[in-house]
Amino acid sequence: MSESPEVAEALERARAGDPDAFGFLVDLFREPVFRAALAATGSQAEADDAAQEAFVAAYRRLDRFRGESSFKTWLLTIVWNKALDRRRAMRRSCLSLETEDGRTTDPPAPERPADAALVAASAHQAARRLIAGLPVKLRDPLLLVATGEHSYTEMAAMLAVPVGTLKWRISEARRIVREKLERLGY
Repeated sequence: MSESPEVAEALERARAGDPDAFGFLVDLFREPVFRAALAATGSQAEADDAAQEAFVAAYRRLDRFRGESSFKTWLLTIVWNKALDRRRAMRRSCLSLETEDGRTTDPPAPERPADAALVAASAHQAARRLIAGLPVKLRDPLLLVATGEHSYTEMAAMLAVPVGTLKWRISEARRIVREKLERLGY
């Protein structure tokens, strides 16, 4: 895949050992990398760490970048995998926070607020819980598309699925969340 001239030049220089050239690439792709990590982890701190790990990993693996995809797509795939590792680690640590008798409890259902802003906030919380409860194959594409940062081609590459499959998964995730929200009265 062809790169812009400035990215191609920076890649060539970075591969030759120029740290400033790689710094240019980091600056250029910092925002989309962070947003991808945030979509996967849901935590700014974890997203920052995943982005940092991804840039370090990309720097160490520059010699393995073959240009079969754009550098941005290759980098986003690395950050997505790093962020998923962090998400799994966060989930394991959350599972260890059970009650003394080994059970976990759901948060209490929100009371019916009278104010429209509270209703919207309640609906937002319900949607977040429903999205978090989706199967990973549906949740991850929905979270990625919600960032608005990535093309369908980039997201498909990050998730290692065909574009058509990605689009179906996003549509299915939206349908499921919408139906469940309607059943909850939102």
